Amino acid sequence: MKVDLIIHNCAQVATMASGGKPKTGKDMNDAGIIKDAAIAVKDGKIVAIDKTSEIMANHEGGLLVDAEGGIVTPGFVDPHTHPVFVHTREAEFAMRLAGATYVEISKAGGGISSTIESTKNADEELLFNLAKKRIKKMIALGTTTLEAKSGYGLDTASELKQLRVIRALDEDLPIDIVPTFMGAHEYPVEYKNDHEAYIEILTQDMIPKVAKQGIARYCDIFTEAHVFSIDESRRVLQCAREHGMELKMHADEIEPIGGAELAAELKCTSADHLGAASEAGLLAMRDAGVTAVLLPATLFSLRSKSYAKGRFMIDSGLIVAIATDYNPGSCNCDSMPMVMTLACLQMGFTPVEALAAATINAAHSIGMAESKGSLEAGKDADLLIWDMPSLDFIPYHFGSSHICKVFAKGRLVHQA
Repeated sequence: MKVDLIIHNCAQVATMASGGKPKTGKDMNDAGIIKDAAIAVKDGKIVAIDKTSEIMANHEGGLLVDAEGGIVTPGFVDPHTHPVFVHTREAEFAMRLAGATYVEISKAGGGISSTIESTKNADEELLFNLAKKRIKKMIALGTTTLEAKSGYGLDTASELKQLRVIRALDEDLPIDIVPTFMGAHEYPVEYKNDHEAYIEILTQDMIPKVAKQGIARYCDIFTEAHVFSIDESRRVLQCAREHGMELKMHADEIEPIGGAELAAELKCTSADHLGAASEAGLLAMRDAGVTAVLLPATLFSLRSKSYAKGRFMIDSGLIVAIATDYNPGSCNCDSMPMVMTLACLQMGFTPVEALAAATINAAHSIGMAESKGSLEAGKDADLLIWDMPSLDFIPYHFGSSHICKVFAKGRLVHQA
């Protein structure tokens, strides 16, 4: 069979194959390894993975890439990011080091609110160029699929603008970018004491116009004691579902107010953060098939004394994914390998569990598992070639990258 690309001389290929389902429980430790392997690619899709001798005997043509005895994994799927903004907020990092909490910074006019004005005033070209530069760094660190949220405008025009930027990034960059509307990221300053008025804007104006625009696949909301309550979140999310969007939540990041339980009730695609979620809420999510997207780098950046119950979630059979939560304030981290390290050190994951959470389960958490997250015939050829002795090396080594090459849909998009 003639193909476009053959990657050969791979010491191991960690396929992360899962039979079309997310990996849960003990299956998260099965990397689906094929030794002395090669991969054949045609039209951006994997057509075969097998022993090198079999691939070379049955496929020919195209580009021949020598993996030089490296290890191949799926590209990372980062299912929770906020890359469309103007200014970073490193001053808040210094404030946190001086003892201020996330909520205190927010109430003092920092946090999400401080990013809104500059983002609202920026034109699309500036937002596009800044986000493109950030995402290219993510690609160099192995991310080949990305979820990106709006939420730094909090008015209809600004939210629609950010979603247009996300669509333009998806069209321009070689990776796939999944757009999420997050007009319920915070209450604008003028509505801090009039939540009802802003919810009316969200449900009567913003969500209908976002739906008509047709870019956002998901609607997300920040469900937390100092932002959107359970009842407020339910109203907004139900409205988004009625307008054809799938649902996500920032849930129980700081306090256990019942966000996990609401995610289960509404059968959201995912509930993210979950640093303070109750065990009962997590088990309800499991039973409802909601993916838990954990963000250990955020808790690390916020100097949290406790982390989400990752070990409990895996042992209880939840679908568990991990993400960077890349944003200008609470977590300016663009590295999925670093997130794997923190998941292992702070949440009790094994290295292979962390890889499953960063690939196949992350793909399920953004509805992309039919084409992303594992190396299987028929899926996109999104893959990484690593110079390392074993999969355990990914979280073990942190601070620099051992990725040699990044392929997205069979195209070389980064080379060390």
